Amino acid sequence: MTTTIEIPVADGTAEAYVAGPDDRTAPGVLFYVDAYGLRPQIADMVDRVASWGYSVLAPHVFYRHGRVADLAADREHAIERVRGLAPDQVLGDATAYLAALRARCADGPVGTTGYCMGARLAVRTANAHPDDVAAVGGFHGGGLATDDDDSPHRGIAHARAEFVFGHADNDRSMPPEAVALLGETLSNAGLVFINDVYAGASHGYTMNDSPAYHAESAERHYRVLEELLARTLR
Repeated sequence: MTTTIEIPVADGTAEAYVAGPDDRTAPGVLFYVDAYGLRPQIADMVDRVASWGYSVLAPHVFYRHGRVADLAADREHAIERVRGLAPDQVLGDATAYLAALRARCADGPVGTTGYCMGARLAVRTANAHPDDVAAVGGFHGGGLATDDDDSPHRGIAHARAEFVFGHADNDRSMPPEAVALLGETLSNAGLVFINDVYAGASHGYTMNDSPAYHAESAERHYRVLEELLARTLR
């Protein structure tokens, strides 16, 4: 069952859901939320990952806009919050999130998984912390490989993790050419990866509190994520 802790970060304090052992006996997983942030659905997902034998931490990445309770009912401004989360803020916060996870989990590499915009955060964290992050899961992620100078895929050459991506079918935020570019980048970096498109799955397919939920694809994501973490962290 998840509980909530508070993490000192560069611009204040970030709440975080945590689940699993906190006595440094279990491998750690950093869980990045989608655009709608921490809420009961995320707590359920964090609990499920923790049930596989991990110490899991899901930070409130939008802490600059208010506390979890302040934003819970405000989905109208979710995209504005996503757009306002700059890459340099992400990298600074990730260091604090990893330190908080390290205080709970076993020594050794950690994994990270992210959803929607959280997939970008997971990739950026792996790129910036290659000695720490051994596994990256990214599911219905958007904007992972773009023409922007700070596109997440541009830093993949610095990573040493194994990557697993489950893209949503017909996702405007991750079109076929972007999926192909991401795969090409991972291959050129010599990394182990899976870069699949889930047929029939819409953007947001893992989220049971969204009309986009697609049960078959959501369960597939859990299977491949569990296998990824077992391969890399056990």
